[in-house]
Amino acid sequence: MSQLFSQQLKKLPSPTSWIYSFWKFSRPHTIIGTSLSVLALYALASQATVSVNFEQLLGAWLACLCGNIYIVGLNQLQDVAIDRINKPHLPIAAGEFSLGVAKSIVGITGIAALLLSLWLGWWLFATVSISLTIGTAYSLPPIRLKRFPFWAALCIFTVRGVIVNLGLFLHFSEQLSGEAFLTPAVWTLTLFILVFTVAIAIFKDVPDMEGDKQYNITTFTLLLGKTAIFNLSRWVITVCYLGMLLAGIFWLHKANFLFLAIAHCSLLALLWWRSQKVDLTEKKAIASFYQFIWKLFFLEYLLFPAAYFVS
Repeated sequence: MSQLFSQQLKKLPSPTSWIYSFWKFSRPHTIIGTSLSVLALYALASQATVSVNFEQLLGAWLACLCGNIYIVGLNQLQDVAIDRINKPHLPIAAGEFSLGVAKSIVGITGIAALLLSLWLGWWLFATVSISLTIGTAYSLPPIRLKRFPFWAALCIFTVRGVIVNLGLFLHFSEQLSGEAFLTPAVWTLTLFILVFTVAIAIFKDVPDMEGDKQYNITTFTLLLGKTAIFNLSRWVITVCYLGMLLAGIFWLHKANFLFLAIAHCSLLALLWWRSQKVDLTEKKAIASFYQFIWKLFFLEYLLFPAAYFVS
């Protein structure tokens, strides 16, 4: 009996390996994006007030992280066969997490996101609950909107571009000043992120053509081809950066325009230089460029609020 128990213990993953699998399961690039969006929107909201409420900042961050893990985890639960082709390193596809463990994580994080956001404020609860509803419709049958290119893209840029930015800002402004309001700054950031997320939404399937095609997941990449989507993504991001320059000239009067201009022109040049080196016949090169687009996305949540604090 003791020998059998010892053998079973050896089969259990070490805490370090389990945490690493959980980190992969949470899709790190989305976790980073969520964290930076919370921090950026808190910074913009606090800039218009004199209050500081770190309890709200931490609570909103945890609620959004739990919601993030629920959404990406549910997607992995529904895409095990596809991920074994497209993303074999993910924990369920790699056999690091059983379906039971993954379902438990998804259930716990989804409930935690809703309860924590409800406790912290109605605007946060609305933000989280709408995001979770759309995330569920994106992945879960019978709706499973990810099967349809237009609806799949709409889900992604609606949540990332509109709901998160406006909802979190309304939550933070209400908690910091007692009144929910929106400013030209948050409208500009929302529009930038909304359009930028279009590039992410259409480009994300380029590295995954093989599995999507085999399992009849229609994407813009399969409809239009890799080259067309690659070029379209570059131009969408270019429009974002040029639009930010125009916003700095005409209505972002409280922002440091010189800082905005130098930062966005530099990133625009970097985008086009980096894109010239992408070999569209190599899946690894395409995936690397996709991660590069996410890094540009991350940087906006740092650079835009910074323009309001740089003298």
